[in-house]
Amino acid sequence: MKVLHLIDSGGLYGAEKVLLALVKEQLRQGLEPMILSAGSPDIAEKAIEAEAIRLGLPVKPWRMRPGLNMGETRKILDWAKAQGFTLLHSHGYKFNILLAMQRRNTKGFATVTTLHGYVHAKRYSKMWVYELLDRWAIRTFDAVVLVGEAMKSEIGGSKRLQRTARVILNGLDVEGLQKKAETPLDARLLAFCQKHTPLIVGVGRLSREKGFDILLEAFPELKRHYPEAGLLIVGEGNQRLILERLVESHGVEECVLMPGFTDIIPSLLRRAAVLAMPSRTEGLPVTLLEAMSIGTPIVASAVGAIPRTLGQGKGGRVIEEVTAGTLSDELQVVLNDKTGAQARADWAKEEVAGNFSATAMADQYQVVYQGIQHS
Repeated sequence: MKVLHLIDSGGLYGAEKVLLALVKEQLRQGLEPMILSAGSPDIAEKAIEAEAIRLGLPVKPWRMRPGLNMGETRKILDWAKAQGFTLLHSHGYKFNILLAMQRRNTKGFATVTTLHGYVHAKRYSKMWVYELLDRWAIRTFDAVVLVGEAMKSEIGGSKRLQRTARVILNGLDVEGLQKKAETPLDARLLAFCQKHTPLIVGVGRLSREKGFDILLEAFPELKRHYPEAGLLIVGEGNQRLILERLVESHGVEECVLMPGFTDIIPSLLRRAAVLAMPSRTEGLPVTLLEAMSIGTPIVASAVGAIPRTLGQGKGGRVIEEVTAGTLSDELQVVLNDKTGAQARADWAKEEVAGNFSATAMADQYQVVYQGIQHS
């Protein structure tokens, strides 16, 4: 079975890491997967492409004009047919919409999409329009995969879609991840980590749904109890200026670092006292699973699949209503009770090893693939 995975990624975040783990396992299964990584013509190499090459995974960079580029999509489909691909697996709203708009040209392919979650964009914004189109587009796919049960409320009221959507939990290459956690930090990150104790880490796109503004509002109160504390927020996005202004307004420039994107997040999580995840919306965040597998204590909001993944609090502190006050309080609970934090981290580590492996994820995807190709 030849599977073409289609993605236009903005970094090496959750969806990209899951895709890389899936492709690695599919090669072991005897499938013939390939990642088609789209990007604008001015991009020399994307992070997912570099990581795929590092891991020895098949990847096809494809440069195209941004937006809903129908002409280039037809070229991709013609190329896929010529290469003998029989199944198209879309990861993200862009290719969901493009493939739906090219239904006539997708005949002969089985089609699958994996939904990692919506950002609940501001009404009438560009992203809001894309999300609206995406909810229409996914109805045209042969199979829709969600990364958590809680996401069923995200996909609209279509009875057919609600009935046929399949939940497959994200999986990790746990062994590979734990090896990557030993990667040395660069001089700037290492100096920051050595200077600040305890170290609080947040990871994700710098966008509103990740709640990093709440984390920055909570940090000054935490510093009142832990004067040497440091906050490291790893990622890039459209809220950088807003977050930088918050850092300045609270006067914490010396103890907050936002280094942008880095691909050595496991190494940072290994050094962190706590992973803070005050998200406003999520599916099943891969950073959560990474922290669980490494044994990093976790404080996270009760959104998406987070509460269930953390065993309703057995594997980390879960906040029902995230505010600066509740987040600061829960971070202090973890820092003040090292025995309890360690017990939760141990539970989380076992949970990931038993239920969130890349092998289990790939096996379930293969069942989906076989079902739609034989239907």
